[in-house]
Order: sequence, then C-alpha cells, then structure tokens
Amino acid sequence: MTTALLLAALVLLGSVAVAFWRIARGPTEADRMLGAQLAGTGGIGTVLLLGAAAGEPAAIDAALVIALLAAFGAIAFVKAETRDGAGEPEEDG
Repeated sequence: MTTALLLAALVLLGSVAVAFWRIARGPTEADRMLGAQLAGTGGIGTVLLLGAAAGEPAAIDAALVIALLAAFGAIAFVKAETRDGAGEPEEDG
C-alpha cells in the first residue's frame, strides 16, 4: 500500500513540474495563474499522499494551508487583473 501511495505522489509531482513549466513560459497571465492553481492542487495531493504513506496526520494541516494560499492567490490575481481592482472581471467599464 505504501508503494502505491508513493507512486501516486510521484505522478502528482510530475504534474507540478508541468505546472511550473506553464508558470515560467506563459504565454498569458491567465495561463500562468492556471499553472499556479495546478501547482497548488498537485502540492495538496502530494502532501496528503506522502502524509498517508508516512502515517503523519499533520500532513492534513499542511495541505489545508496550501489550499488557503492557492485560493488567496487566485483572488489576488482576479483583483489585480481588473481595471478598478474590484474583482468583477465580467463588469463593463
């Protein structure tokens, strides 16, 4: 069972590597933000899988912190990309 969890964590680390490549290459800001969201999601899964393999319940707390940081990052991106910073990208000027 531990081997399967570690193998799944390795696969997720591969998706995080692809996400970092997307963050570095772009081409648009939205692509970079989606890469950051993928990195956050992959990081959460990796931490949970490694925590389960090692029998560490504290990994759940670390995964929750990563999830909160990813959510705040998405909110900051939307606020930064709107003209008035109100966070309403569908709003007409």
